[in-house]
Parts: sequence; structure tokens; C-alpha cells
Amino acid sequence: MRVIAGRLRGRPLRAPRGLTTRPTLDRAREAIFQILGDLSGQKAIDFYAGTGALGIEALSRGAVHATFVESDHAAARVLRDNLERLGVSGEATVLELPAERARARIERLAPFDLVLADPPWRIAQEAALAVAQWTRGLLSPDARVLLGHPTASPVELPESTGLVLVDRRKWGGSGMSFFELIKSSE
Repeated sequence: MRVIAGRLRGRPLRAPRGLTTRPTLDRAREAIFQILGDLSGQKAIDFYAGTGALGIEALSRGAVHATFVESDHAAARVLRDNLERLGVSGEATVLELPAERARARIERLAPFDLVLADPPWRIAQEAALAVAQWTRGLLSPDARVLLGHPTASPVELPESTGLVLVDRRKWGGSGMSFFELIKSSE
């Protein structure tokens, strides 16, 4: 696993041993970030961060800060090591706690331009609804929210979340749904 593009291109990323972390595939990350384009000056948050691959890719492509939320101690340790080895610790905040308890901490780091969440697939729908709730009121007007899921079970968000589906992509068994804030029709 490696950083796909940007200033950290080709640099390796480590993953914790075992099956607790399922990093987003390189080819999926490449496609996702091609779709997102230039991230210069943006602030990202990576829920269920695992190795940090998504948030680190955002930093490599111009994001000025990335917040990583990861509750698993082994994954958080590897994530911190990845940030340190890549020399981007100063551009990152790692919150090692369950995402549902992170709201007070992330409020101080908002607003976010990019929300990334590739949770364990067994909780993808539940996590999608939770991420929408946790970030409510913490997004910039042009924010994009990306939610990972298995292709066979794409996530859905009700209009009440304030987010609307704008794109959905798949790479083998991996899927990513792209949401944006619903624009008022004033």
C-alpha cells in the first residue's frame, strides 16, 4: 500500500497486522481522488481512519489539515507512525476514540471541506447515518462527504441529513457514494 499521487507520491503506508483494518484499495483511492481533483487549502476528516490512507492521500494532494478518527489502538498507533514517517504529523490531528464520542473535539477543528469514511462494511449503512449526524453543522458550504460500502449494499441517506447523493462508484466489491450539502433554492 502506498500514497498514490501528490507530494507524497509512492511513499509506503503501513497497516496493522490482522484483519481489523481493511485499507481502501490503491486503485479505488486513485479513482476517488481523481474525481475529487485539487484539494489545495481544504480541511479533511477521515472517520474509521485505519491506516490513514484516505486522509494522507488528501494531505498529499493539497489539503492543509486532516483529522483522523480511529478507535482501534493498534490502528491508531500505525496511523501515527505513518504520519510521522511521511513528515506530515504537524498537518494532522489523530483522535483515538470512538467516532460517536468525537463530536466535541471535531467541532474545534471545523469547518470541514472533505469528509471521508470507509467503515467496516458490516456497519456501512449505520456508519453513513452516524457520519451525517456527527458532521451536521460542521461542513463548509461546498463540502463533499464520501461514504464507503460494499457494492452490493450501497448506503442511502434521507433528505433530513441535509446531504444529497451526487455520484456513486464501484471497484470490484468496493463502493463509494459521494454526497454534497443540499443547496437551498432561494
